[in-house]
Amino acid sequence: MSTTDAATVKAPGRVDTSAMGRRLRALGRAELTLLFRNKAMLFVALATPILLTVLMRQTISGMNLEGTGLSMGTVLIPGSIGYVLVFAVYANLTGIYVTRREELVLKRLRTGEASDGEILAGSALPSLVLALGQCVLLLGGGAVLLDLAPPERPELVAAGLLLGLVLMVLLAGVSAVFTRSTEASQITTFPFMAVSFVGSGIVVPLDVMPDALATVCSLLPVSPTMELVRNGWVGTLSGADTVKALGVLVVWIILGTLAVRRWFPWEPRR
Repeated sequence: MSTTDAATVKAPGRVDTSAMGRRLRALGRAELTLLFRNKAMLFVALATPILLTVLMRQTISGMNLEGTGLSMGTVLIPGSIGYVLVFAVYANLTGIYVTRREELVLKRLRTGEASDGEILAGSALPSLVLALGQCVLLLGGGAVLLDLAPPERPELVAAGLLLGLVLMVLLAGVSAVFTRSTEASQITTFPFMAVSFVGSGIVVPLDVMPDALATVCSLLPVSPTMELVRNGWVGTLSGADTVKALGVLVVWIILGTLAVRRWFPWEPRR
């Protein structure tokens, strides 16, 4: 064997990252094209978080934020991030996974070179990019409009946002397990969305809840992201609370990963 031939032989177990990147980009481009063709889904993903943020302002004006270190802006803007995570990623992506599964797209993709993880990640890329862009605009634009100071702990804000995006992808995969059709995804995603809005600090911050209730609600999937983004912005999160929030978030990500690997259905649900 020549030196050139030997150089082209892959080491056992070595991951070809360049090929994986090409496959992810191809899957992402295809999914982005389909997403832009679905005007209803695109509207829900882009417009709903903004509309709910505007409506949420009236609710916040009636809250007693004294002693919490929070203000109208530091409740409203992180709450808008929660809406983006739940609507633009979780609910949107659940419908995408179910639709592609029922149309046998996922089954056909599994016959190619892409791994299961690449297929799910590639399908999620457009939703993640759109959601990340929305979050950056909301954080930056909202801070300017509401005259907010820069985040005290930007690393916590970034960690909460990025880990939250990963978790929403996994939870969308878990919800697809229980969803038989695209239409049914509007029903199966509702319980998680309702619990997240009420108990995870999206609308009502955990800081204004009774201590016992706040402790329980802090264990919900979206709660750690909201704590990291909101309290990381104002710098009120202690070291212990930071570790707890990151720990809860990582535990949910691990559980979501295991559930998707074990139960995600690649065949249509009849």
